[in-house]
Amino acid sequence: MSVALLELDAILRGSLSPDDYTATTYFEDLDSLDLHSSSSRLGLESVTDVGNQLVTEEEEETNRESSRTLSDDCLDEMSRLGVGFGEYGCAHYKRRCRIRSPCCGEVFDCRHCHNDAMNHNERDPSNRHDLPRHGVKSIICSLCGHEQEVSQVCNKCGVCMGEYFCNKCKFFDDDTSKNQFHCDSCGICRVGGKDKFFHCEKCGCCYSIELQKSHFCVENAMHHNCPVCFDYLFDSVKHITVLPCGHTMHAECLKDMCRHAKFSCPMCSKSVCDMSSVWDRLDQEVAATPMPDIYRNKRVWILCNDCSASSEVYFHIVAQKCLTCGSYNTRQTAAAASNSSSY
Repeated sequence: MSVALLELDAILRGSLSPDDYTATTYFEDLDSLDLHSSSSRLGLESVTDVGNQLVTEEEEETNRESSRTLSDDCLDEMSRLGVGFGEYGCAHYKRRCRIRSPCCGEVFDCRHCHNDAMNHNERDPSNRHDLPRHGVKSIICSLCGHEQEVSQVCNKCGVCMGEYFCNKCKFFDDDTSKNQFHCDSCGICRVGGKDKFFHCEKCGCCYSIELQKSHFCVENAMHHNCPVCFDYLFDSVKHITVLPCGHTMHAECLKDMCRHAKFSCPMCSKSVCDMSSVWDRLDQEVAATPMPDIYRNKRVWILCNDCSASSEVYFHIVAQKCLTCGSYNTRQTAAAASNSSSY
């Protein structure tokens, strides 16, 4: 067997390094081979196997290196996206950017910060200077200070401005536990989970799915100010409650009313909850409080705030009871209405 084949055989057995084998010797020996002999064919097959093995190992190493590089790049990108998570923002939202107001050009953490700063001394709602959320064109990265057009990722440092991002509202928020969703009919983002709310076309707002078949519709029910604190309800960040009459107000404002023994809607005066137990106690109070002779036979007309029926009843200093629904949520009127009753 030739020297070249002997060297290749040694490489296969591991006793000779491929670096010690010379390509010149290999090609010189190939010229003297008898390609028809069995020993020559065996040697050529060995040469081919070694060459293929070396090429395959080099390709595998190249592929592994490429995979490692790609993985490192992906990890670097993902790690950059999460930098500063939950560390920036304001009292209203956790986010990693600030917005430039399209109305005045000032920079604020969010639209609520802008509105609070611009309107803290303004008493007249018609003179309020509110930021138009859909008009925001420019944002500033809280980490690197780079200013750019609205997008979820910073073009300079690669950080994610907010885990939740709505390009329609130009809205960012890192706290996704709120289950934010965008309502196309409302035109704004809301919280609580899209599967738990429905949009009522007549009321013009989103309500809990529990109210879908039981609420009383009032046109544009939330497109007004809260009757207690006078903050605009439609895009308020505070919890809002829907009263049985269909009117809306802040849930905390309703609690304040109840703490002061106010149990009727500030807009229509209907009862805000089931008052039957209170009416029972008033029945007992009226029975236990006889009127003086001068007022015993005095009769008055009343209008029920709950059922809107008019009744002529005996006057009592405690309260007058509606003859139609039994409610004591009534007011005294000067004359009878068409839907009246008496006793």
